[in-house]
Amino acid sequence: MAPDRAAGLAECARALAEGEVSSRTLVEETLARIEATQGTLNAFRLVRAEAALAEADAADRELAAAARRADRERPLLGVPVAVKDDMDVAGEPTAFGCCGEFPPVAGDGEAVRRLRAAGAVIIGKTNTCEFGQWPFTEGPAFGETRNPWHTEYTPGGSSGGSAAAVAAGLVPAALGSDGAGSVRIPASWTHLIGIKPQRGRISTWPRPESFQGITVNGTLARTVEDAALLLDAASGQHEGDVHRPPALRVADAVGREPGRLRIALSLKPPFTALPARLRPDVRARVVALAERLASLGHEVEEADPPYGPIGLTFVPRATAGIAERVREAPHPQLLDRRTRGAARLGRLLGGAPLRVARRAEATLHRRVGALFDTYDVVLAPTTATPPPRIGALAQLNGLGTDRAMIAACPYAWPWNVLGWPGVNVPAGLVGDGLPVGAQLLGPANSEPLLVSLAAQLEADLRWHEQWPTAQFDGAAEEFRPPAEA
Repeated sequence: MAPDRAAGLAECARALAEGEVSSRTLVEETLARIEATQGTLNAFRLVRAEAALAEADAADRELAAAARRADRERPLLGVPVAVKDDMDVAGEPTAFGCCGEFPPVAGDGEAVRRLRAAGAVIIGKTNTCEFGQWPFTEGPAFGETRNPWHTEYTPGGSSGGSAAAVAAGLVPAALGSDGAGSVRIPASWTHLIGIKPQRGRISTWPRPESFQGITVNGTLARTVEDAALLLDAASGQHEGDVHRPPALRVADAVGREPGRLRIALSLKPPFTALPARLRPDVRARVVALAERLASLGHEVEEADPPYGPIGLTFVPRATAGIAERVREAPHPQLLDRRTRGAARLGRLLGGAPLRVARRAEATLHRRVGALFDTYDVVLAPTTATPPPRIGALAQLNGLGTDRAMIAACPYAWPWNVLGWPGVNVPAGLVGDGLPVGAQLLGPANSEPLLVSLAAQLEADLRWHEQWPTAQFDGAAEEFRPPAEA
């Protein structure tokens, strides 16, 4: 395994189990890659160098003593992974993209605890925008996180740091979170697999739920197998969690044939009060993916989920969630003006409108779920455009930011209202070699089906063999864009 790029999660775990490499070596190489790229990509909010090396040494002792338990109990023993800086890691601050000093937290969040139980080494915490609100990862707290495919562009957000770290090969996989596409959007814009699982599949504890139930934790990786392995390792509930879906073993679906599926190709954005239009070059990539699915034997036809006015239920939940975070913030005076504006709206909508919005979910499940009487999976664009340039959205006012977000990313958020699973898969490159993606969307608890289909596509298209060609150890303007695939 060459030190210039991380091997995949499954490959690292196999090599460690068979004694081909030590955890300390993997962690040292990971730290070297992060250090070499931090000045350009800026993927990490903090790096746990000393702690990670100590964890690696402990993993090596366990491996050497043949004390490893069955694979399903310690599947990631000694493997370095990253987590987004909205997740608690014991002894580290959780700033969640905000300015100011934050005290170290006392304990791990449940998702991090489960990763540790699986044997993973937590290498660091990745950058995210303020309270994860926007599809870019920029801000005064940590600067600009850049896209490994073209460093003049954003990797997306809000899990942009995790996406940049995985896409550049700094780490084999990372956790992110998704409240309106915040795993799937950066996965789309960095050529990754991004799994937004069923609500509650990965715990959000110490919060019983996050952002009124629209935000879930998910995984980013270069391959379907790696994303599914990380999902299984992090999955499970804390006794205090609100949402408790039935247990699933998702990684087992990677090698399973999905069978002949009925797939609805949905190109029309859900209704929003602001305009959104699918860019023709992105449309062409998604349609080409639909044609590929048809060539694999699936039945594909155009059909749109009956979303109706679903956006009316999203806004109260999202803004009430922001208001909750602002109330808890140790330095509210340092928050972005757009955050403060969203919190004001959330306080206005946090009573009856929020209760109505949450009660509407059952109706939405029935209405949108009726589509799955006819189809097994929905295929939709993940975004309407390729990634914007660095700075294009960061300096806008609140309304300007909302307009730009909806224009670029109108497709992902309805599945957060529904709480159902979605998987971003790479759809190809457009323009100056910028990645775009497509979503495979399913009903409740359909992760195994979506993963099986994604793995079938991956075996056919081999997208994981394509890497960015950027040179990350220099200034951003020295980037050499990749050729069109």
